[in-house]
Amino acid sequence: MRISSKGRYGLAAMIVLAQNYASGAYLTVISLSGKLGISKIYLEQVFSLLKKAGLVNSIKGAQGGYRLARPPQDINALEVLTALEQSLFEKTEKSVSQKTPEIENAMQNSVFSEIDKSVNNTLSKVTLYGLVSKAEEYRQNESYMFYI
Repeated sequence: MRISSKGRYGLAAMIVLAQNYASGAYLTVISLSGKLGISKIYLEQVFSLLKKAGLVNSIKGAQGGYRLARPPQDINALEVLTALEQSLFEKTEKSVSQKTPEIENAMQNSVFSEIDKSVNNTLSKVTLYGLVSKAEEYRQNESYMFYI
């Protein structure tokens, strides 16, 4: 599976929103763009899709910005990536169905459908809250590194 830059950047931006969820603050695309090193214009496109999916709320104007529509523990990576990745769970095209339908069915049901189920199951268990915790853990581990 390949996650596009839209999916990767969107998930990263959602983690930043999750880190700031308790404050109740709305974060601007410009501040998120600067923090993550992502193009503002590209991030606006990402947030348009996230808003359409009901994952973020927005306020327009000088004090405007985005925040999570639900608590971080209630939003999972599957929801975020599904909102951003059009082909995440595209049905695998048939390969040999005309001459050997039994082989096609075996591949579809035993391989491709099982992969989709596993990915779906894994991503649905990963919450933004969990990703914030992991990011904090990695940040703390980095602060203990000493260089000579």
